[in-house]
Amino acid sequence: MFKIVKNFEELVNRRRDVLAEIRRDVLRAVEAAIEAVLPENTLKKHVKRIGDSLMVDKEKYSLKNYEKIIVLGAGKAVLGMARHIEEIMLDKIDAGVVVVPREKIHEASLKKIEVLPSTHPIPSMLGVKASEKLLEYAEKTDSKTLVIFLLSGGASALLPMPTPPITLEDKAETTRLLLKSGATIDEINIVRRHISEIKGGKLLRKLNNATVITLIISDVIGDKLEVIGSGPTAPDPYTYRDAYEVLRRYGLWDKVPEKVRKKIEDGMEGKIEENPKPGDPIFNRVRNVIIANVLDACSSARRLLSSSGYRVKILTHHMEGEASEVGRFLIGVAKDMLVKKPSALICGGETTVTVRGHGIGGRNQELALSSSINLKELDKCVLVSVGTDGVDGPTDAAGAIVDNETYRESLEMGLNPIEYLLNNDSYNFFKKLGDHVITGPTGTNVGDIVIIASRG
Repeated sequence: MFKIVKNFEELVNRRRDVLAEIRRDVLRAVEAAIEAVLPENTLKKHVKRIGDSLMVDKEKYSLKNYEKIIVLGAGKAVLGMARHIEEIMLDKIDAGVVVVPREKIHEASLKKIEVLPSTHPIPSMLGVKASEKLLEYAEKTDSKTLVIFLLSGGASALLPMPTPPITLEDKAETTRLLLKSGATIDEINIVRRHISEIKGGKLLRKLNNATVITLIISDVIGDKLEVIGSGPTAPDPYTYRDAYEVLRRYGLWDKVPEKVRKKIEDGMEGKIEENPKPGDPIFNRVRNVIIANVLDACSSARRLLSSSGYRVKILTHHMEGEASEVGRFLIGVAKDMLVKKPSALICGGETTVTVRGHGIGGRNQELALSSSINLKELDKCVLVSVGTDGVDGPTDAAGAIVDNETYRESLEMGLNPIEYLLNNDSYNFFKKLGDHVITGPTGTNVGDIVIIASRG
């Protein structure tokens, strides 16, 4: 296993004796979790080339049946996915394009697949241009084309093509409002699917009867196909009425741009076509395959901790809710469950943060900060919370690590954890302590993982 956490030793050496050992164990488990869901590792399990056949799990595709094979995709993890597809199919691929965060563009070294930059989480003109290029490829397909579509978390923002007359600025403002409101990723994507030219199955309409294999690294709780990347090749079970209800629920209906309101109103009145729904024959020619998710990451972390002598339980891989509340709740659960030592709990999923303060942070840092307040009551206990993509909010940290000494130490340094929490300023709190987990962008994205371990 290679080191993914760049400041691994610094985080371990912040403590001594048993706490240092537990920190080492949970950080090793974080690395095992991320390594398990790296694109090259997951694709090898699910996609194989045997002569002129492509095996996707147990389904066989004869490559001789297609006159053209193209690769399309978008997301934080698709660069690694595209590399593997080229490795096994370079002689068969005709062309393709994948869209990645602009921070990853320097890593591009593909031979037949073009790599285009875009922005995340706020859409930009860079993403619009990339979306236009992807649609150019899509519109050149036909019934004799095999399309391998690579999809991972982040694709919604990376492919921001708004449906006319909505402008990019309208869509960006709507996204900003939703992100700050505390809406879940499911709810955010319900709205985005209904103001997009690509999402909610609309891309499939533009692929002109091509056969489509969509390979998916899921960052969504429950692996809902319509939510992952806003489902470019998946049926959309939600309607314009549902998009309206999301905006009303969070008090945003009168705040979003007028063109967005008009689009949704026209949809509710039946003036424009709904996104393709489950059961539509258009989906007979597409196969959507989940090749990695947060349960895979949790399971790998569990194996590592078990081999290190811990009694381990995956508490849930459907973790969601307000980050600060989840942090407090998990410590309450730990008090009841971490009785037999050494023992550990693992959670996977994705929390949200309703921004009320003026600080800087991310959901994993906020969860860790919240948990530190009650973690002081547990003996020899460590909690780490990280985003598997290596990016937590608009910061350079993947998350943070805390233990039963964190609260006391922060007070000695003149830091009040409660004040930092109320100001949504978890980033500056952990920067002063030196307890950020730093990985940099990992090249994958299956959501967040939280590990609590005790050896008291």
